[in-house]
Amino acid sequence: MDKKKLILLVVALVVAVGTALMARSMFAGNAAPQVEAATTEPQGPRVLVATRKLPVGTIITADALQFKLWPKEMVQDAYFVEGQADMNKLLGTVARFPVTAGQPVTQGALVMPGDRGFLAAALGPGMRAVTIPVSAKTAVAGFVFPGDRVDLMLTQKVKEGEQSFSATETVLRNLRVIATDTRTDSQVVDGKTVVAKTSMVTIEATPRIAEKISVAQTLGSLSLSLRPLADTRAELDRAIARGEVVVPDGASPEEEEEILRLAMNKPQEGKSTYQTGGDVSRFASRINSAPAPRIGGGGAAAPAGPAKPTGPVVRITRGTNTAMVPVKN
Repeated sequence: MDKKKLILLVVALVVAVGTALMARSMFAGNAAPQVEAATTEPQGPRVLVATRKLPVGTIITADALQFKLWPKEMVQDAYFVEGQADMNKLLGTVARFPVTAGQPVTQGALVMPGDRGFLAAALGPGMRAVTIPVSAKTAVAGFVFPGDRVDLMLTQKVKEGEQSFSATETVLRNLRVIATDTRTDSQVVDGKTVVAKTSMVTIEATPRIAEKISVAQTLGSLSLSLRPLADTRAELDRAIARGEVVVPDGASPEEEEEILRLAMNKPQEGKSTYQTGGDVSRFASRINSAPAPRIGGGGAAAPAGPAKPTGPVVRITRGTNTAMVPVKN
């Protein structure tokens, strides 16, 4: 082989090997910073943002807010910054302005309990605030907090002629609790929720329902029954199936969400259920199967039943009807 060609071949081989080693070194050097960047924790302030849409009047609960990393150059003085703000002190406040999901919550967007205009901000359009007296026994042992939904029960003594019996009727349903006493939140001590004794509960109602509550307080004692969220959703589904809630064609997702939210939050009246003393105990009243009189609804009272026989009696049943026949001595 020619000596010059051999030298050129050796030089080309050396250049190829050197190029391969340089390329390998370059790829290895680029991989190292990528691994280091993946393991580096992002730095910056964390601000309080809404985890879901907060319409006007929303009572702030623990699941409504969370601290989230935010660009330092975009942090404003009105934001709640982690380490400088205590989120527990914001529980029970009310949204003064609508806040979209993921948007930072500003100090001016929340109304603190005791501030002027707190109740006005908490109430929905056309609604009223009504305060009713309750006890720990009639308020679910104090486990009713602002934002909960409750049913209102009325217990009273009903007279029928010379007889009287006890009756309890669920007169109103799906009422929103705004405040309990002067408290609008629960206290957490050593990681445990401390339940305060409650003597007054403020609820949201329409003007008509507010009038009914005022009358109900004069008829007997009032009790609260806590509602699960699933019940409200199930009733909304039934209302949609019956055509009572209609979403217009062409409505945007935001408009549809607002229509359904208002329907779920609407207090309900009418179609009340009831139980009398005779339904609970056969010794509580002689009226076990007679129709219950209209309770708290005005109008004429139910007609009085037959006079109770004196002396020994015999019960005679014909089909579904039972009569008491006195036995002559």
